[in-house]
Amino acid sequence: MSVVASRNGTPVEAPVAPPRVVRQRRIRPGLLGLAILLIAVGGLGAAFAVTSVRSTGSYLAVARPVEVGQQVTADDLVPVRVSGGRELRPVPADRVKDVLGLRAAVRLTPGTLLTPAQLTDAPLLGPGQQQIALGLEPDQVPARKLHPGDKVLLVSTPDASANGSAAARAGGTRFEGTVIDTATPQNDDTVVYLALAVRDVPAVVALAADDRIALVLTEAA
Repeated sequence: MSVVASRNGTPVEAPVAPPRVVRQRRIRPGLLGLAILLIAVGGLGAAFAVTSVRSTGSYLAVARPVEVGQQVTADDLVPVRVSGGRELRPVPADRVKDVLGLRAAVRLTPGTLLTPAQLTDAPLLGPGQQQIALGLEPDQVPARKLHPGDKVLLVSTPDASANGSAAARAGGTRFEGTVIDTATPQNDDTVVYLALAVRDVPAVVALAADDRIALVLTEAA
């Protein structure tokens, strides 16, 4: 106990200091909400990262061009790892043996994932048919985009420079065909893959070489 001298030399006790009260710091509701939000966002980010890693899989991609009707070989494919590729329904890399020997139902482009819809085990050509590919300019094909299975007529156009018969000069010869697939190069031309009767192939190829053929859609698939 501490004392101090008072008047007349009589010791007097010093006053006791009151206890110090520590005020609790108030947490602003806005800061508390922000902290909770940051924690929630961090948790969602971690969950997304884990999900992304788990959804990464190995799939088959096209390594080199494969034309319509060609059989797929091991050299045509390459395994790639893709994150979130399930929505595209590509062929898993461990199923490569299941697709070897199948035929391309459409033209396979390098750098794209392989899907089951691009392959077929059914013959693309009927009995007595042969496949040809024609490169046609915009004015030689219908305005409507062609699709596999469309029925078409190949019609010869007039040849003003011909010295043969009037029929040859007039054109109008018709050949029935079925669209197998189409492709569009970097120019405006359209490559049409057709199934034709074997007997018609030589005449159609000759007309196409002279740029004397047009394609008419007769029945949509």
